[in-house]
Amino acid sequence: MATVLDQVASPAPTVSAFAETPERRVTGRAAIGTVVLSAGILTLLMRRAELTIDPFARDNAPYYLAGLIALLLRFGLTRSSWRHARAIGDFAEYCALFTLASLMGAVASYPVAALTHGYYDAQLQRIDVALGFDWLVWYRLVAASPRLQQTGIIAYRSIYLTPVVLFAWFAATGERALAYRFLATFWVAAVATLALYSLMPAVGPFSYLWHQPIAYMPESELWQPGLIPLLRTHGLQVVDLGSLRGIVSAPSFHAAAATLYIVTAWRIPRLRWPLLSINTAMLLATPVEGTHYLIDIILGAGVSLVAIAVVDRAAAAVGRDREPCGIPPVCP
Repeated sequence: MATVLDQVASPAPTVSAFAETPERRVTGRAAIGTVVLSAGILTLLMRRAELTIDPFARDNAPYYLAGLIALLLRFGLTRSSWRHARAIGDFAEYCALFTLASLMGAVASYPVAALTHGYYDAQLQRIDVALGFDWLVWYRLVAASPRLQQTGIIAYRSIYLTPVVLFAWFAATGERALAYRFLATFWVAAVATLALYSLMPAVGPFSYLWHQPIAYMPESELWQPGLIPLLRTHGLQVVDLGSLRGIVSAPSFHAAAATLYIVTAWRIPRLRWPLLSINTAMLLATPVEGTHYLIDIILGAGVSLVAIAVVDRAAAAVGRDREPCGIPPVCP
């Protein structure tokens, strides 16, 4: 069975691959359906947790502007005779869908956290001890090295860099099916991460293990101990899109994303080693900068691998169903 890795290695398509086809329409409708479904589920979660979003908040302006630009590029260039119009339109579409998925996932973590009970730090820490991992050793190492701190922050923030590079490659080569499979896998991994997080909420090793004056404040800071109880008691009722905080501990979504990025990029010769280096660095930075237990990272990587397998199998099944009707399958 062909996988996303096999497809990434395929030769660049001809110009005809950018033309409007049944496959393009099918993937476009599937994306719209997924966004609508996700928005509906998110709305239900927000209502159950008694949370709202102020659509007129000033911090929302950058999202509205970015969405407007993406729409203009995607649909404004559709009938243009410029040879790069379709590629730029596709790139804008991929980035917009990825941003929507990321934003909805980040917002969804708030009602999910609000509906949880207790903390599982003791259990997660015991697993780390059994694995021979000492988070405090890693933290002290980074706290003593400004160079590691700077490198770790850059690597941790690169979670949004790799998708941009991949989307540019997908758009330039006309690999729309692969772009949508990547987006679908990212979405499945995000949903699975939130589902598992609801079963084992935690404040993270920085809050749980470090009880001395703060020697170094990681990128993720100390939001969980204050934000999660506030959400559970409905002390916070309006989610500010301009100041979303990472509150998911296990599984680590940074680890899930890094795993997906590495798997996707592995068969792209021009991108393989740069993206492998960046995302390996992100994985190494995640325990401290993301304040994660080692088991969080292992679970995140596992979530991503399962998501890849699920989407690959689903894409192959859809492809087989469409072949008799004469519609090009989403994947071979």
